Amino acid sequence: MNGLMDQSIFYVACTLMIPFLMSLAIAVIVPGFDRWSKRFFIAFFTVILFFEGFCLAERFLEFRTGTKSALQILYYLDSLSSSTLVPMLTAYLLHCCGENLLDSRLFRLEIVLWIGIFVLLNTSFFTNWVYYILPENRFCRGSLYPLLLSVLFATVLLALGGVIRRRKRLVKRYYFAFLISLIPMAATMLLHYFANAFALYSLGIVICVFSMFIIILSDQIEQNMQQQQEIIWQRTNIMVLQMRPHFIYNTLMSIYSLCNQDPQKARQVTMDFTSYLHKNFNAIASRNLIPFSEELEHTRAYLAVEKAQHDELLIVEYDTPFTQFRLPPLTLQPIVENAIKHGINPFWGPLTVMISTRHTNAGSVVTVKDNGPGFPTGEDSGFQLPPAEDSTPHTALTNIRQRLEIMCGGKLEVAPREGGGTTVTLTIPDRKSTFQ
Repeated sequence: MNGLMDQSIFYVACTLMIPFLMSLAIAVIVPGFDRWSKRFFIAFFTVILFFEGFCLAERFLEFRTGTKSALQILYYLDSLSSSTLVPMLTAYLLHCCGENLLDSRLFRLEIVLWIGIFVLLNTSFFTNWVYYILPENRFCRGSLYPLLLSVLFATVLLALGGVIRRRKRLVKRYYFAFLISLIPMAATMLLHYFANAFALYSLGIVICVFSMFIIILSDQIEQNMQQQQEIIWQRTNIMVLQMRPHFIYNTLMSIYSLCNQDPQKARQVTMDFTSYLHKNFNAIASRNLIPFSEELEHTRAYLAVEKAQHDELLIVEYDTPFTQFRLPPLTLQPIVENAIKHGINPFWGPLTVMISTRHTNAGSVVTVKDNGPGFPTGEDSGFQLPPAEDSTPHTALTNIRQRLEIMCGGKLEVAPREGGGTTVTLTIPDRKSTFQ
């Protein structure tokens, strides 16, 4: 029964060579790693593949006669390759903590212990002190085998102690990945003192590999997200810095005209315009979600300036009883600006912009409606937003959609408004947007 279970565990471990190959491929092709980390993961997964290959070859040969010498070599190679993994993990640990390998006492001790393992394993070719293979291909322990296990166990405990000691200097997911890598290896090695637990040790190596695989994927995902967010923020900054020249010019001219006609109103428009500019540039510096009330104040300041210029041509309605949530900066204001930019025209009559908020099961919902001309309709339009690279007037909406998805898992939807115009709906999930 034990033999059957031993075989089953070995075959499970060996069938996982496909994920190992995937891990190796990802380590080779991912662009986000520094050169040292890329080389480490390539070497690490290559050693793992060799180890699993040796284990599979052992299972294949141990039931065949006349393979004693080949098995002797395979046991040597799989022991040597598996013992190399712990110093490699220690090297990566020190790299993550910014320590120099040659100056590290921990790494020097690991190398000394590994040399001891190397010497003990090599004696198996000339003596029966460590282990030997019987003619019927049965593995037997020698008198020095417990010493070999003790040295192997010491390397794992030393590495585990190094991880725990450096826990405050490690990213949390890295800390847990190192623990998940080393603790199963230590447990199976301890079990190996009392019984031949080769299969369980192989399974511990599998766990080690998958924890490192998680590091690769999480790092790559995080770097891709950061790169995407940086690109989107650069586009946002350009849009803010390239404010419509005619908007600034018309605002300044309106203030100039009002200085004689209505000095009080001129002062108010100046304050609104100043507030609008101040919040615009504050939004550029902010990379976190902000309270909706701040975004609403920004929008009100912008609308006050537009209202001073267009007077009766612009009607604004607010229905915002729910404001206890957060959203990315420069979300509501550009939507309203987009509606006014493409919807206000003295020949079309007054433009009405309605801003409302509500809370639903899906999260916080912000709706901006207008009675303007709306998006072009037709077979190819379908009120779909263009790609981010598009330079059409709706690029601002695409930018907002991307920032919502990346920063809070939200979404932006554009639809025709009943009776004419456009409806833009923002949905921000509660788990990241509401105040606790």
